[in-house]
Amino acid sequence: MARLVVNVDHVATIRQARGIDVPDPVLAAGLAELAGADGIICHLREDRRHINDRDLRLLRETVKTSLNMEMAAVDEMVKIAAAVKPEMVTLVPEKREELTTEGGLDVVARPDHYRRVVEQLHEAGIKVSFFIDPDPEQVKAAHGCRGDIIEIHTGHYSEARSEDEAKRRFGRVVLAAESAAALDLGISAGHGLNYINVKRFESLSLVEEYSIGHSIVAMAVLVGFERAVRRMIELVKTF
Repeated sequence: MARLVVNVDHVATIRQARGIDVPDPVLAAGLAELAGADGIICHLREDRRHINDRDLRLLRETVKTSLNMEMAAVDEMVKIAAAVKPEMVTLVPEKREELTTEGGLDVVARPDHYRRVVEQLHEAGIKVSFFIDPDPEQVKAAHGCRGDIIEIHTGHYSEARSEDEAKRRFGRVVLAAESAAALDLGISAGHGLNYINVKRFESLSLVEEYSIGHSIVAMAVLVGFERAVRRMIELVKTF
């Protein structure tokens, strides 16, 4: 049975659009947990465009399940994570000009750097996940850097414009998951998944956890946050 962790970044994005203090991603996290979510994710970006330091601090104080902090692999964020102590950190690429994370982290390009970051986070008692494209070489690199988990970037699969293209791209996700399982890495998946395209993952039992945010927030605008979360839970819990 797969787990669902809810990303509350886009609740903060709505808040920032008006420059006021509502809606509150901390309240959204509580509602997600009440609805049955297995964990909460937030991305503290270097530019603080949505989640801010106050949000992270209050989430750490209030989340009852598990808190996953997405972050760039830079000294500032390592220090913050070590102080806040989320249960997990997910290392992600970050570009200031992007609207949202556009692809997976290139672990192959800087293994020594990422290995040092992982060591620092492990010393603080924090598990580390690498957000990577569905590429077996990136999986191997994440394992070599002593990561605990990989999160497979499903954005390219989610953007497929035909059934054949979706099948091909999903095949890459399957290959990456199989590669991770062979290395005894934890496996999660996320980015661009919604109430329709996530159904294909019913055939991929290797994925233990799904990280989903935008589609839940979008549905919540119409039906309410708890109901939107429950509907997604109903889907992933059948996998």
